[in-house]
Amino acid sequence: MDELKLLWIALVVYVITGCIAIFAVALDKRPERTVLGLLATALMLHTLAIGLRWERLGHGPYVTMFEILSSNIWSLSLVFAIAYWRMPKVRPIAAVVMPILFMMMGWMMLMDKTPGPLPATYHTIWLFIHIGFSKVFLGAVLVAVGMATVILLREAGSGQRFVRLPESSRLDELAYRWMALGLVFNSLMLISGAIWAQDAWGRYWAWDPLETWAFITWLSLAIAMHARFTLKLKPRTGALMILIVFVSAFFTFFGIPFVNDVPHKGAV
Repeated sequence: MDELKLLWIALVVYVITGCIAIFAVALDKRPERTVLGLLATALMLHTLAIGLRWERLGHGPYVTMFEILSSNIWSLSLVFAIAYWRMPKVRPIAAVVMPILFMMMGWMMLMDKTPGPLPATYHTIWLFIHIGFSKVFLGAVLVAVGMATVILLREAGSGQRFVRLPESSRLDELAYRWMALGLVFNSLMLISGAIWAQDAWGRYWAWDPLETWAFITWLSLAIAMHARFTLKLKPRTGALMILIVFVSAFFTFFGIPFVNDVPHKGAV
């Protein structure tokens, strides 16, 4: 119960943080230190909640869908907090990024919180390496999505409140720097996953649903990067491609595990 109480408090702080960020854009205010402080507080509370569950169960948050959503909300928030801290010029994108996290939080709280059995194939260091790379990848793409969404809002005539952000061409450049980071860690995620698969099931690749969609996501990201630098895409087109990559990644992370019987198809 202590871990759930801490998790609920963390979620409330996340929501307060997001609401302040949204109202700051709407009212043209700059409570950036408050937002960063609250985000750090929520992350600390969330870390404690995950740590208590980890200690109680004896394994990390990567077995049930509730645990997977919780750990990804934590990692996405951490990557975004680092971006928010290190890139002051793009801080208003918090008004776009936080609602995405809100939806994941609502979904997480609807999931069954009962612990699940730990598959024997999860007893390997490569699982942690694979998961770590995947979280950095998705976090990097999320930051890019925040910038891409602002570009699209401006194109639609609804981005007047984001005047403090750099112009769209500059946002497009910054977004694709994060996408490049995402491509590096997505590639490392696939490589480490293949090594794990060899140790766990005696094969590097089997084209199961999750592996197939992971490759589709990597391919969509690689195509977006290639098109961005060879076809000189307009910011609007580049932003749309970023959203396509994020949707593909989101479906890979949370769609396939949700429609299958186990979080990682073929894990047991």
